[in-house]
Amino acid sequence: MELTKEKIREIIAKRVAKEFSEGDVVNLGIGLPTEVANYISDSIYVALQSENGLIGMGNVPSEKEIDYRISNAGGALVTIADGGCFFDSFTSFGIIRGGHVDTTVLGALQVDERGNLANWMVPGKMVPGMGGAMDLVVGAKKVIIAMEHTAKGTPKILKNCTLPLTAANQVNLIVTEKGVMEIKNNRIILKEISPYSSIEDIVNSTEAEIIIENNLKVMEI
Repeated sequence: MELTKEKIREIIAKRVAKEFSEGDVVNLGIGLPTEVANYISDSIYVALQSENGLIGMGNVPSEKEIDYRISNAGGALVTIADGGCFFDSFTSFGIIRGGHVDTTVLGALQVDERGNLANWMVPGKMVPGMGGAMDLVVGAKKVIIAMEHTAKGTPKILKNCTLPLTAANQVNLIVTEKGVMEIKNNRIILKEISPYSSIEDIVNSTEAEIIIENNLKVMEI
């Protein structure tokens, strides 16, 4: 079954949202990771932090709620939930570098089996810099990569990253539309498989060696 771009993003965002626990401070990177906020369970409180100086981000604003002064790090308009607050970048990066972010969710251009991450540039292309990603992947207690499994059929999960690294040995979990993979001891372990994929499909679309978990589960999406 060929999935639409929208369905792929939905699958990934829904599954990542299940990784959070009550009271977690979570940073969602720009792009696909911001969509994770739409699927966080109402039964838990998660404080969403943005490195431009917000904590306690709420839902996407309706037309009546729009305040053009309030945006996330990617420039998208957001709301502030009850109890949320604003602060300067100095304080924001003190929170990140001080180890107070429980989980960060980021996109990636490449991830490899050692947990290395490249997510900020393509040589010869005009693209934004890495922003706060280099601080987040080192400062957060858990690093989750939310991304499509391939880029136009080219694997993004590699033996070794070929693009400039954002950080080395920091990625804990990868969630794609094909499955959930843990990086442990320089190995990529397939923990869950998407109902829209297969082991053969995942192995063929991944450059790095994939270790299949004995108790392989189907992704809840």
